[in-house]
Amino acid sequence: MRKLTFLLPFTFAFGAVLPSADSQRGEEIFRKQGCVRCHSLQGSGGSTAPDLGRIIDRNFTPALLASTMWNHGPTMWSAMREQGVDVPQLSEQDAADLFAYFYSARYFDRPGDAGRGKRAFAERHCADCHGISDSKAAGAPPVRRWQSLQNPIALAEAMWNHAGRMREEMARQNISWQRLTTQELTDILVYLRNLKELRGQPVRFQTVKNESGEALFAAKGCVNCHKGELDLRDRLRGKTLTDIAVAMWNHSPKMTGQAKTFELGEMQQLLSYIWADQYFENRGNPDAGRKVFSNKSCTSCHSGSGKAPDLSKRAGQFSSVSMVASLWRHGPTMLETMKQMNVQWPRLTERQMSDLIAFLNSPR
Repeated sequence: MRKLTFLLPFTFAFGAVLPSADSQRGEEIFRKQGCVRCHSLQGSGGSTAPDLGRIIDRNFTPALLASTMWNHGPTMWSAMREQGVDVPQLSEQDAADLFAYFYSARYFDRPGDAGRGKRAFAERHCADCHGISDSKAAGAPPVRRWQSLQNPIALAEAMWNHAGRMREEMARQNISWQRLTTQELTDILVYLRNLKELRGQPVRFQTVKNESGEALFAAKGCVNCHKGELDLRDRLRGKTLTDIAVAMWNHSPKMTGQAKTFELGEMQQLLSYIWADQYFENRGNPDAGRKVFSNKSCTSCHSGSGKAPDLSKRAGQFSSVSMVASLWRHGPTMLETMKQMNVQWPRLTERQMSDLIAFLNSPR
């Protein structure tokens, strides 16, 4: 089993901050909390539910993952009781680690196709220089030596640093700059990651606290252009790291004579500053969320009547991650209370989850 570490200082709307998250801890939680009794992990575990450890490009958003787990809560708890498994009591740290594990397992990637990826790798002239096991051009390492293939942040760094040399080589061969789409890069990665020469490649995925990110943003010259309407925090909101790698690659020719390369680890610091602390932030509509809160019978208990906590006092503390933590800490009790009140368990769409979180975070 390949181990990924994903340390992420999640920052959410209205100032809510989650603890750093580690996908290796998340994988351990997945095993120790009994999830593998039903869900297999890389082929090891139960068979009554999907193998959640497979790299299958789910294209989840954080809100969709939270709503999916929320909707399946009663079914999962029933299955656990039948198998004599205690329902996990997840803290927000535990939930953050599980989200990191799911991110490391590419549950937030778009679906890709290896066949298309193989064609794109050739048609975009990548294969002209980069053989799978050997180099076809001076200074072009073979794919099996790429240390960044399983690490999206390192991949973005390598593509950016490599772009200047690529421009020179393409100009020498009279080849135009090869722009990529996110789908093309996703397909290429699916193709390369599934080659027999690369399946055992060690993986590490880590973001860091972003104290130095702002200084790097200025030192690399990014701040000179990316301000106002071009502020990257808004432009990158909701984007995956594959999206970012493609955007940086396509942007490179515009930076001729200006682009500065990144030393090892600097891209990690920069993306932690401009991407990581808002990727899991929910951009819902609080007014729509107010209707969800009412229509889904949340007001039956969470209305300040004393039946359940007054959630307005926790405004600014909610996220997809905290909703999952609450689901596992309080869900079974909530379900029994709702049965006694003859109220159905609320099922939420991705949009409803985002809107509900936005409402819970809004001042009231």
